[in-house]
Amino acid sequence: MSQEAECRRGRYVVSFRGVSSHYLRKEFPGRVNRAIMHGAFWSPGYFAASCGATPLSIIRQYIEQKRRPA
Repeated sequence: MSQEAECRRGRYVVSFRGVSSHYLRKEFPGRVNRAIMHGAFWSPGYFAASCGATPLSIIRQYIEQKRRPA
């Protein structure tokens, strides 16, 4: 993968984290404790993988079947 593509992916992750953190903190103000999280909602690392030519319906089914944490 080119360095330019890596840079774009990194910028997307940073943007996604910022926007999602804002909305989650707004929707669940009492459940997000900034003191415990040291002011950060997401950890600094990320993992990205390709699904290849897998149909979207299969990916959706996989996500829906995953158990949610308690």
